[in-house]
Amino acid sequence: MEQVAVLAVAAQLDRNYIREKTLEGQQVGAAKGNQGGRPKVIDDDSLTFALALQAKGDPVPEITQKLIIKEGKNAGKHPSVASVYRALAEAEEATAATQATDDLSQRPTPVRLHRPDEPLKAEEIGLRERLVVQRAVLDAEEVHP
Repeated sequence: MEQVAVLAVAAQLDRNYIREKTLEGQQVGAAKGNQGGRPKVIDDDSLTFALALQAKGDPVPEITQKLIIKEGKNAGKHPSVASVYRALAEAEEATAATQATDDLSQRPTPVRLHRPDEPLKAEEIGLRERLVVQRAVLDAEEVHP
């Protein structure tokens, strides 16, 4: 039983060592600009073309026949319909995420409430002036509908 425990510990140490060396290699590769994994079938140019065709109303199977893989082992062939659907969905998600962050940047920043005797900062004075102007516009619209 003791021999099995010793072998289990040795195996675990070996796995940890291999994992550390693998992660080191990935970090060195990333520093050199290499990213792991399979190359994308649909590059940025093909995606732009596919998005334009989709906006024009072409169905995805037809878009697939108009695209050609530029590099890799399938260079010169058409991508699969699933690859095109996936690329279009990822582009749509990226666009939605960008719009969501743009919407967040338009939200007002929170302002700390002050006591009447505390001085206001410049940005708070500007905010107060904008609010007064907006209130005046709303009041004028109520008087003259």
